[in-house]
Amino acid sequence: SIRNALTCDMALGCSTNTVLHLLAIAYEAGVPLDLKLFNEISAATPNLCHLAPAGHHHMQDLMQAGGISAVLKELLDGGMIDGSCMTVTGKTLGENVAHAKNRDPEVIRPLDRPYTKTGGLAVLFGNLAPNGAIVKRSAVKPEMLVNTGTARCFDSEEEAIAAIYAGKIVPGDVVVIRYEGPKGGPGMQEMLAPTSYIMGRGLGSSVALVTDGRFSGATHGACIGHVSPEAAAGGLIGLVEPGDMIEIDIDNRKLELKVPEEVLEERRKHLVLPEPRIKKGFMRTYADNCLPPERGAAMQNWLKEKK
Repeated sequence: SIRNALTCDMALGCSTNTVLHLLAIAYEAGVPLDLKLFNEISAATPNLCHLAPAGHHHMQDLMQAGGISAVLKELLDGGMIDGSCMTVTGKTLGENVAHAKNRDPEVIRPLDRPYTKTGGLAVLFGNLAPNGAIVKRSAVKPEMLVNTGTARCFDSEEEAIAAIYAGKIVPGDVVVIRYEGPKGGPGMQEMLAPTSYIMGRGLGSSVALVTDGRFSGATHGACIGHVSPEAAAGGLIGLVEPGDMIEIDIDNRKLELKVPEEVLEERRKHLVLPEPRIKKGFMRTYADNCLPPERGAAMQNWLKEKK
């Protein structure tokens, strides 16, 4: 079930891409799935693994400790997942993991001794992301969980990389990368390079990144993605200007642009969306028909939905 998948991912502290993929699968299956469920499950699920790059263990350590089956067994024994769900093996989940063993309780912590009491992912809401934004909470340094910083704005991943590489980003900045969402990218490419440069320059404890793009599982730091509505769809992230203050409160699931509404209304009057980066072919068709991140950035079946 979706709840089982989410619970396991929260325990593992894994990739933000899980959110996007599960939302897309739910859309294709016609199953309603609200982002608020992610926070609900995260609040009830302890983070049992601390895997690189956020932690000091690696995938081979997890496999030697018993792998995903051992994580599932910990959750099953704690009554946190449904073992009766049928799987592709033809057996139930409970049957699949019945003989799994946790061979290293430091790599896979028991439920009574987790790395953190809440799961690895968090969904943030606020005026900057009224439809949600995603952060891998387990990979954020404690000092960055609550942070207010100065916006530095870039309309592409490449522009941001150039500025970071040139040393133009300083402690206290919030790097804003926009027009990289499903519609604007198009395709919502991963922002791994900018996050890597931020960490590589030793700014992981003092610089945050906010984007309507997404991240890979290798991302760590205060990196907030999937901001929706995206800039190309007229989202508020497109109205952020250099010097604006952005408030990030991951503990309380908040992402706010600290600019008065009357100022934002004036900016909206003068906003001109850039021309689409791709003007023909399938990617243009996708950009014209894609769903927002909170619906998995799936390609909507517009012929079916028009009826």
